[in-house]
Amino acid sequence: MSARVVLVTGSTSGIGEATALRFAAAGDTVVFNSARSVEAGERLRASTPGSHYVQADIANADDCLRLIREVRERCGRLDVLVNNAGTTKVIAHADLAAATLDIWREIFEVNVFGTWSLSVAAMDTLRESRGSIVNVSSLAGVRPTGSSIPYAASKAALNHMTLLLAKVAGPEVRVNAVAPGLVDTPWTSEWDAVRGFVSAVAPLKRSGTPDDVAEVIMALASSSYVTGQVVVVDGGLSMAM
Repeated sequence: MSARVVLVTGSTSGIGEATALRFAAAGDTVVFNSARSVEAGERLRASTPGSHYVQADIANADDCLRLIREVRERCGRLDVLVNNAGTTKVIAHADLAAATLDIWREIFEVNVFGTWSLSVAAMDTLRESRGSIVNVSSLAGVRPTGSSIPYAASKAALNHMTLLLAKVAGPEVRVNAVAPGLVDTPWTSEWDAVRGFVSAVAPLKRSGTPDDVAEVIMALASSSYVTGQVVVVDGGLSMAM
């Protein structure tokens, strides 16, 4: 497979970083991105030969347009868009009052509206290359679980958006998603109780790693006859819940 240009949003840590590094190791040209972690992004760029870093906040529609424009100017094309950037708030599901409309808006601005804006901004470029979009969703969008109800609802919306985009973007562009369960990232470093539950209940008896998810993202980006799929990556947890 010839080298591709791959943009991974939110790629200065966790799943995004692991995904970008896996593509780079395969010989692809990677564009790292973050909204705020500029120093980390520049450090990754410097340590990853041939890569680029572009600061942009996908919750800002103008930033989405600029991000795609800069990718085209620097790399000449875009073959794979990995919509990994996301946000959450940890709120007990039963605490309805704590899940304010402001929190709903904040989460949806990134997880849903931002992903939509960037996908639309990239679509013409991806059509030219007969490219691929992979959205990073969550098991919380498939099962009634997750860090908060607004977060889970945002990921459910993202899953359905994936299917709808796949129907209209083909045949030039394929659109798929991964839905990870608990993954050991900086976000979840203090979730020991959840990690213990997953280790006890999931058939594979452990939480996931960023590279576990990156492996599936890369497979979906490379599978020429797969589109409109939401692939759960959870060590079998959803079967046991």
